[in-house]
Amino acid sequence: MAGVIASVRRTLLSCTSLARSSSIGLAATLLTAATPARAETSMLDAAAELFDLNRQELGVVTIAAGILGFTVLATIQLMRTRMRAAACEARLRDDIQSLQIESDRFRALLFAEPQVLISWAAGDDRPQISGDIALLIPPSPEGAPQPHRVLAFGTWMPPEPALRMDHAVDALLESGESFVLHLVTSSGRSIEAMGRAVGGQAIVRIRELSGLRRELAEMTERYRDLHEETEMLRDFAFAAPWPIWTRRANGELTFANAAYARAAEATSITEAVQHNVELLDSHDREALARGLNDSAAFRARLPIVVGGERRMFDVYAQKVRGGSAGMAIDVNEAAALKTSLARMADSHRRTLDQLSSGVAVFDEQHRLAFYNDSYRRLFDLDTAFLDSNPDESTLLDKLRAARKLPEQADFRAWKTRLYDAYRAVDATKDVWYLPDGRALSIVTTPNLEGGVTYLFDDVTEKLDLARRYDALITVQRETLDNLAEAVAVFGSNGCARLFNPSFTRLWNLSAEALQQQPHIETVIDWCRPLFDNGAIWQTLRTAITSIENRVPVPLKLQRKDGSVLACLTMPLPDGATMLTFQDITDTENVERALRERNEALEAADQMKIDFVHHVSYELRSPLTTIIGFAHFLSDPTTGPLTDKQGEYLGYITSSTNALLAIINNILDLATIDAGAMTLNLGPVDILKAIDAASEGIQDRLARDHITLDVQADAEIGQFIADERRVVQVLYNLLANAVGFSPQHAIVTLKAERTATDIVFTVIDSGPGIAPEVQEKVFDWFESHSNGSRHRGAGLGLSLVRSFVELHGGKVRIDSVVGQGTTLTCSFPIDQSQQRHAAE
Repeated sequence: MAGVIASVRRTLLSCTSLARSSSIGLAATLLTAATPARAETSMLDAAAELFDLNRQELGVVTIAAGILGFTVLATIQLMRTRMRAAACEARLRDDIQSLQIESDRFRALLFAEPQVLISWAAGDDRPQISGDIALLIPPSPEGAPQPHRVLAFGTWMPPEPALRMDHAVDALLESGESFVLHLVTSSGRSIEAMGRAVGGQAIVRIRELSGLRRELAEMTERYRDLHEETEMLRDFAFAAPWPIWTRRANGELTFANAAYARAAEATSITEAVQHNVELLDSHDREALARGLNDSAAFRARLPIVVGGERRMFDVYAQKVRGGSAGMAIDVNEAAALKTSLARMADSHRRTLDQLSSGVAVFDEQHRLAFYNDSYRRLFDLDTAFLDSNPDESTLLDKLRAARKLPEQADFRAWKTRLYDAYRAVDATKDVWYLPDGRALSIVTTPNLEGGVTYLFDDVTEKLDLARRYDALITVQRETLDNLAEAVAVFGSNGCARLFNPSFTRLWNLSAEALQQQPHIETVIDWCRPLFDNGAIWQTLRTAITSIENRVPVPLKLQRKDGSVLACLTMPLPDGATMLTFQDITDTENVERALRERNEALEAADQMKIDFVHHVSYELRSPLTTIIGFAHFLSDPTTGPLTDKQGEYLGYITSSTNALLAIINNILDLATIDAGAMTLNLGPVDILKAIDAASEGIQDRLARDHITLDVQADAEIGQFIADERRVVQVLYNLLANAVGFSPQHAIVTLKAERTATDIVFTVIDSGPGIAPEVQEKVFDWFESHSNGSRHRGAGLGLSLVRSFVELHGGKVRIDSVVGQGTTLTCSFPIDQSQQRHAAE
C-alpha cells in the first residue's frame, strides 16, 4: 500500500512539473512568436485599437489567456490521472492481498512439519532464521531460545557433527556447494541438514527425521559405511600377500586376489575366476567342504605345491551368506623353525625340568624364549601366558602386580638396572627378597646371541635356617652369659663345649683354659680345691660320659667356703650334657631362718589360743558368781538397800554383763579360729531377728536420743541360717553404729531380699573410718574411736565378719570420713546349696 501511495505522489509531482513547464513554454512561445511576427503587427495593432490597449498590455492579456487555458487542460488531465491512480491502487491492493494469501499458504505448506530455515542473501552476512527453533535448542528457564544460537552448532550437537556442519555451511557460502547431512543432536534427535544456493541466496533447511525418511537416512548412511568398508576390504584383499578367495555355495569361485592367482599358477585373476582354478587338491577340498558343513568354519595346516615346491600353509575358511570365504597363510619357514625349536625345546625341557632351579632364557628382543617347569612353579605363572613368549617388561609388570618381585622405591630404575645384563660380559649374582617372605638367589648370565639366562633358586629355607641358627647361637650365648646360674655344656666325648662367665667365677677357672675344650676329668681336678667329694664328682662324671640311662641328676654341694650349690645334669638331644650350678647359700639360710621363725610363730599362736581359752574360762567362773550375787542382792527378798547401794549395784550389774559379753565374744572367736564352731541352721524370721537385735540396744538409743529407722518389707519372709548368730550379728552392727553416732542422730537398718541373698545394711552418721583403717576394724581388739564417745574391746565387727563368713556370706564396709559409715552383710538364702558348693 505504501508503494502505491508513493507512486501516486510521484505522478502528481510529475503532472505539476509538467504544467509549470508547459505554462513557461507557452509564454516563451508567445514571446518568441511575437518577435518574428513583426510583419503581422498590423493585426495586433488592430486588436489593440479595438480594445484600447497598448502592445504591452495586449501581450500580458494574451499570456494570461494562454495560462488559463493550460490550467484548465492540466486540471482535466490531473483529474484523469488521479482516477487512473486510484484504480491502479485498488488493483494493487487486490494483488497484495492475493500475494499475502498465497504467501501464507506457501508458509503453511513449508512449515507443515517442524523445521528451521536459514537463508543468506547475496552479499549479506546476516542470515534470516525462521521455523521452530525449539526443535534444535530446548527452551531455557530464562525464556525462549534466541534464533541466532542455531548457528552455534556446537551448542546443540556433539563436536564431530558440529564440525561437519560448519565445514558444509562454509563451503555453501563460499562456493555454493550443496550438501545433505544426516546428523544426531546432543538430545538424541535425528535431523537432516540440507543446504543449496537458490535465486542468489544460500538456504539451509534443518528438519527432524522420522518414520520412513529416518529409516531411509539410516539405511543410506549404513549403505555408505558398508560400501566404504567393502571397498577397503576388497582393496586389502587384493593387496594381501596371502591367497584369499570366496566361493558360492556350489563351489564356484567368485573372487580371488593376486596371491591366489600366483599360488594357483593362473596367468591372471580373471583367468583364475573364470576357469575356477583350484588351489587345494581334491582330498583337502573335500576335508574343507566337510568342515564347513559340520561347523561352518575350517582351519588346518595343509601342504600346497607352489612353483613346483611343496610348502605348508595355514588354511582358514569360514562359511558366509551365499557361500564361503577362505585364506591361506604361508607358514613353511615358521613350521620348519617351529619343528626344530620344538625338538630343541623338548630336549632342553626334558633336561632342565629335572632341575629344582628355575631357568628362564630371554632372547635379544627381551622376549621369553625358554623356561622350565620349576620357573613356572616358582612364580605360579600360567603356562599359556609363558608359551606366548612375553617380553621381559610385561613379565616383570605381571610379577610386580602379583607381588612376586622385591618391593622397590623406584621400580622403573630397578628394571633398567636389570636390563643392563643384556650388555654385560660377566655373570652376576643377586638375592631377591619377595613380599611373601621368600628369598630367591638369582644368577644372571649374558648369552652370546645377546639374550640373558636367569637361574633362580629358592633359598628361603636355607637363609631362614642360617638366620635361625645364627640367632639361636647368639641368643644361646647371650642367655648363657647373662644367666646367674653357672652353666657348662660337655659333649658326648666328655669335653667342654660351652660355658658362661658365671661358671668360671663360681669355680675360679680360667676362661682361656676352658676355651681349649678340656675333658671333664681335667675340669674336676681344677674344681677339687673348693669341693673334694669323690662320690659326687664320680656321679657327675658318669652322668656326662654315660651312653645309656641318660636322666637328669640333681645334686647339692656343700663347699669348703661354706657356700651351698644346687647342681643339675641335663641330657641334651645331641648326646651332650648340660651341667648347671646355682648358689643357693642365701636361700638355704633364709629357708632355715623362716622355718625356725614359723615354728616359733606357730608355738606362740598356740600359746595365745591356749591362754585365751584358759583365761576366758577362768574369768567366766568368778564373773558368773559376781553376776549371781548381784542379782541376789537386787532381789527385794534379801532385804532393803539404800539408794546409793542400789545405784552401785546397777553399775556392778551393767559392768559384769558387758564383761561377760566380751568374754563370750572372745570364746566365740577362739572357737571359730579353732574350727570348732558349728551352726544351728533353721528357718530365721527376718523381722523377728531385727526386733530381737533392736531390743538389746533400746537403753542406748534412749540414753543418746538416737532414732532407729528399720526399713524392711513386711513380706520379706524367712531364710535358712543360725538364728542366734544372725541376731548377734545384727546386734553388734547396731551397737557399733549407735556407739559411733552423735546424739539425736538416726541409725538406719535395711533388710532386702535378692534372688540369692538376704542383705542387711546398717547406716550411721558418725565420724566415718579412714581408708587405711577400714581393713583393720575386722581384726581382734582393734578399736578406733575417731573422735567419738565410743570405747570398746574391738571384737564386735570381728564377730560379725566371722559369723557372716561362716554362713557363706560377705561383709562390705563403705565409709567416708566425716560422712558416716555403711556396713553391708549378705547371707545366702539356701545354706544347703552354699555348703554343697563349698564342699
